[in-house]
Amino acid sequence: LYFSAQEGILFFYQIKGLQYEMKICANILQPISSLIVSPDYTMLLLVTDQGTIYTYKPAHSGEAVKLLDTCSSCFLAADFLTPGNKYCVSVTISGEVQVWFLEDGTCLSKLNLDIEVHIT
Repeated sequence: LYFSAQEGILFFYQIKGLQYEMKICANILQPISSLIVSPDYTMLLLVTDQGTIYTYKPAHSGEAVKLLDTCSSCFLAADFLTPGNKYCVSVTISGEVQVWFLEDGTCLSKLNLDIEVHIT
């Protein structure tokens, strides 16, 4: 079970019966607003309140890697494009939808919806 705290800390809880073990996986120093698991369970996307997107690979037990940073407008949400976990899609508050290559953060495509976006 992965859990993010308001302080920007990503926790992992390993639960076995009535016992559990907690591990701190990453500290990105920004409140995490969304935590998305890839379809093959090998990667997590962490979206912060400030609009930055990080990737975290549990098998590598390393730090979260900053993939995308706020441009002209904060990233509001992101998710993996399936099948696989090579690409993600993001949407900004200003209504820009973008497709990203997760390996290096290259923007492959974008579409402006010409409308402000809100998540409810």
